[in-house]
Amino acid sequence: METPKQTYTLDELASLSGLNPRTVRYYIQLELVDPPVGQTRAAHYTWQHLGRLLEIRKLTEQGFSLERVRELLVEGNAVPAAARARRPGDIEVKSHLHLGDGLELAIEPGRAHLTPEQLRRLAREILAAHARVLQEQQE
Repeated sequence: METPKQTYTLDELASLSGLNPRTVRYYIQLELVDPPVGQTRAAHYTWQHLGRLLEIRKLTEQGFSLERVRELLVEGNAVPAAARARRPGDIEVKSHLHLGDGLELAIEPGRAHLTPEQLRRLAREILAAHARVLQEQQE
């Protein structure tokens, strides 16, 4: 499974998340977002950082305070159903698994709550199931 880009600079991350770099640094300081990988000029961010920032932005736009965002995301409390609702203009980071001609699975890792290994296992299982269905068609 591919992600559009493996790493981001602070400016790229801020631009993609619709936040300014100062806000991103503030969220890191509050421990809402993990610190960058590496230090100084070698520091970079991953799609996990971007996904977390998009979650935070979505929740704050819905009126949740940063304290409540911490409870929801960092402390693992359940996100209210209203917070899960998508609206036109929302941005999500997704992985796309190409299964075959005209068949693709879109996965939003942050909402799916899957580790990378679980995601790979799911992909293998789906590919195997797809192969079985195609084989049954030929019989």
